[in-house]
Formats: sequence, structure tokens, C-alpha cells
Amino acid sequence: MKIEISRQTRNELLKRDELAFIVDHQGNGTISRIRVREKLANMLNADIERVYVKTLVTKTGSTTTIGEANIYDSAEQAKYVEPEYIMLRNAPKSEEEKKE
Repeated sequence: MKIEISRQTRNELLKRDELAFIVDHQGNGTISRIRVREKLANMLNADIERVYVKTLVTKTGSTTTIGEANIYDSAEQAKYVEPEYIMLRNAPKSEEEKKE
């Protein structure tokens, strides 16, 4: 899996960096939001609690995914600004949810 950041802008009002990126996952299926979140955090030297992936779009039959993410200055700021449904989508699944 290779991630290329296509756009990065700073939003001072919300204290975050807003990213657009392209993920090349040749030879693999569609990647999970959690894996993208971890990879972005590692690439940008940020704590994973500050990184939230907003969208991931993969065209049918394609090995390229286009996405958007926000990287906040602090985890507290992220909790204040990000909608609850985005936070839930970026949370790792519990053991009970994995069984279902």
C-alpha cells in the first residue's frame, strides 16, 4: 500500500491540516479506514488520536482509492470539531463486532 498526498492545506480556525490523498493498493483488495489512518499517522509523525479519515472512494475494479483526512493539533480539538459518526468510523472494531 502506497499513499501519496495530493493536497495539504492548513485550517487555522479549526486548528487542523486538511489532506487529500491517493492510495495505491495494487494486488490487494480495498483497504480499511483503520489501516489508512495508521499509515497517515506514521507518514506525518502524528499521534493516531489526531488523525481522522473522512472519505475513502474506490471505483469498481480499481486499485486506486481517493480519500480525505484531517489531522488536528490535539486530540481534544479533534473531539470538539469532528462529528460523532466520523469518530465512530475511525474507531477500531471491538472483539464482539469482529465476531459478527
